[in-house]
Amino acid sequence: MAALICGSIAYDNIMVFPDSFKNHILPEQIHILNVAFLVPEMRREFGGCALNIAYNLKLLGEEPLPMGTAGSDFAAYRTWLERNTIRQDYIRVLDDVFTAQAFITTDLDDNQITAFHPGAMNFSHLNRVADVKDATIATVSPDGRDGMVQHAADLADANVPFVFDPGQGLPMFDGDDLRRFVEQATWVTVNDYEWQLLKERTGWDVAELTQRVDALIVTRGEKGSVIYTGKDTLEIAAARPRAIVDPTGCGDAYRAGLIFGLTHGFEWKITGQIASLMGAIKIESHGTQNHQFTDSEFADRYAASFGESYPGANA
Repeated sequence: MAALICGSIAYDNIMVFPDSFKNHILPEQIHILNVAFLVPEMRREFGGCALNIAYNLKLLGEEPLPMGTAGSDFAAYRTWLERNTIRQDYIRVLDDVFTAQAFITTDLDDNQITAFHPGAMNFSHLNRVADVKDATIATVSPDGRDGMVQHAADLADANVPFVFDPGQGLPMFDGDDLRRFVEQATWVTVNDYEWQLLKERTGWDVAELTQRVDALIVTRGEKGSVIYTGKDTLEIAAARPRAIVDPTGCGDAYRAGLIFGLTHGFEWKITGQIASLMGAIKIESHGTQNHQFTDSEFADRYAASFGESYPGANA
């Protein structure tokens, strides 16, 4: 079964300011703010929701089909995808824009200042779901606004079941937009903050939303996640990471676990546990695509985390 992953492609430029922002920002002069921060430490990570999810699905032994738009600076990312044997059939490269990228500066107090340039992501609507002939499941993850709207509609028209995963793109949509997405989707996944926003904008509570989809999945960080199916409410425990290094990308790793479980028809409890463990493994590494594991390592950690055998891809 082929999973089509519609979403963003981005570089994450991460910088560390070896001081506190508060020592360099004068509150009484905030109306004429003009500051510069020397950041001797910087790293560039490969990111974007589509390729983060695809990377994690690849670790689980799948052959995901990421769909997104990149820019003229995509060469380094292309090499990375080739090294990890991630398919690029539906990645469109535009020569007159940059790949989307975030510029994140963190100070010693863990405060962050982030600037995000959408670049090629704004043209995600140029990609057509109809070009993908073998997709049996899909996601609509954060991307350009027009692309998310179009891809959801196209997947619904083609009767391809999909996960609506609005993430940080959720504020772009009003109540009518979000109700339409939910009506089109098969499953919805959000974190606890996004769930509050989704509930407020749609006017739908859990019962009303699960009348329209097969399941609502709400992640809650270290408190685990909850899966609402309309008939049942399943509390999924958070798998314990060996170290907490970087939470960036944990949500995408979790979503890869969801898609893996759905693809293989696992019951919700097993699917949620796989997703939970994926998030825990990701948090142990810097960046969103630097963690690795073998099938046997994952099976061992699954058993240790949940006290039961890992069913595996061939179950």
